Amino acid sequence: MNINSGQVRPALLPVGLESFSFHQTPVLVIENFWSAEERTQFRQAMNRANWNQLQDLSYVRQDFPNSGNWAKAEIAQPQGQLLLSRLEMPCIQQYIESFPNITRRHLGFSYYSYGAGDCLLTHDDTDQGRPVAGKPAPRRRLAMVSYFHEEWECDWGGELMIYSATGEPTNGKPELAITHCIAPKPGSLVMFTVPRFHRVCRVDQTAGDHKRLSIAGWFMTEHA
Repeated sequence: MNINSGQVRPALLPVGLESFSFHQTPVLVIENFWSAEERTQFRQAMNRANWNQLQDLSYVRQDFPNSGNWAKAEIAQPQGQLLLSRLEMPCIQQYIESFPNITRRHLGFSYYSYGAGDCLLTHDDTDQGRPVAGKPAPRRRLAMVSYFHEEWECDWGGELMIYSATGEPTNGKPELAITHCIAPKPGSLVMFTVPRFHRVCRVDQTAGDHKRLSIAGWFMTEHA
């Protein structure tokens, strides 16, 4: 697998993944993380999943208007176990455990399908979800997205754009500069620390019936 920092001018890390640190490099891109056989297994599971479209997810639709009508589904247990077994990386554990006073640790990942016209507007993942049983929602610490479609052309859009704030907010919105433009290459994996502004570019009509298939979600912590 190829490991790089995901910069607009990409550079290979001088060392292996074992020494990677999110404290030093907050965005990680690993190409060819998933084999063709693994991607096929996940796509077959996606075909069996029960999908909900954005128009049916009222609380999400309010946060992301004018984002098309992408779909979301839950991951079945066998594929969830495979996903977690592959994400047993020292850099993830070291970053999560660096936060003080953790009482519990949480994971939350789902399938996503983006077709022509679908996108995700700029946000920083600080919306930590809904409280459960009167308790605050866990805090999102690391975001992850990985791609499972069979092919993807550069003209089809769907890039993951990551930003940094460059100045004081204007009208409640910060001035942003692009730091990463990451194409949704089949089999690649992207992780970045939260909060971090990012968006998914709109999938172009040239994609036709092709879907941008991914697993995305967060590593989270709960605190007293």
